[in-house]
Amino acid sequence: MIQRLLHLPRIALAAILLLCGAAHAQNTDYPLGAGDAIRIQVFQNPDLTIETRVSENGSITYPLIGAVDLGGLSIAVAERKIADALLAGGFIQNPQVNIVLMQIRGNQVSVLGQVNRPGRFPLETANTRLSDMLANAGGATVGGDDIAIVVGVRNGKQFRKQIDLPSIFLDDKLQDNIVLQGGDSIYVHRAAVYYIYGEVQRPGGFRIERDMTVMQALAQGGGPTVRGSEKRLRLHRKAANGGIQELEPELTDPVLPNDVIFVKESIF
Repeated sequence: MIQRLLHLPRIALAAILLLCGAAHAQNTDYPLGAGDAIRIQVFQNPDLTIETRVSENGSITYPLIGAVDLGGLSIAVAERKIADALLAGGFIQNPQVNIVLMQIRGNQVSVLGQVNRPGRFPLETANTRLSDMLANAGGATVGGDDIAIVVGVRNGKQFRKQIDLPSIFLDDKLQDNIVLQGGDSIYVHRAAVYYIYGEVQRPGGFRIERDMTVMQALAQGGGPTVRGSEKRLRLHRKAANGGIQELEPELTDPVLPNDVIFVKESIF
């Protein structure tokens, strides 16, 4: 194989080496996790080449040095850790270790709910953020909420955080675009809705947009019919005690989840 490469034009050979180096560089910061299948090679030591899988506790067993904890380490750091152990044990002078990721099983994040491609996605880098993972899942559906709920484990304790997605970019809350960890789950609920019926052009249920008013809700329903009146509205809203309140809303009043707006017929 090496002899063939030597006969390639210099430009082609340089391109191949550049592509190989770029591919390795892209994977070196991937954090290894339980279930990942890897191949470990040591330059000029073929007897130390093994294929193994990271155990549930994040460790592997390697010839000469025994158990090695690789869970959570990037591939580059894991390579150095094995090389240092081989050197410290006096087994190899100047060991050059290479780890190839064969199959990703650990460090996955589940994306559930109202997204276009729900499923499990691998953490391809150590600093994958919430927005990156939602992009992998195709983003929220039309009926998806602006809020994402992230659950997982941090420092050995259960972690849960509700994140207002638009505010990350509109209100410069970049700290809410959190870095994800293996085992995290992201859930996007369906957006809150309101209902409108009576003398309205398009009765039915509609998504509540941010800071929506009664006037905007009426407009989303196409406005009153020729027999209806925007001045004769009734709003049914669930009260704190579980009962239903009947209100006469102003057009500037906010719309809340599950509000029901009734457009009455004009008295004229």
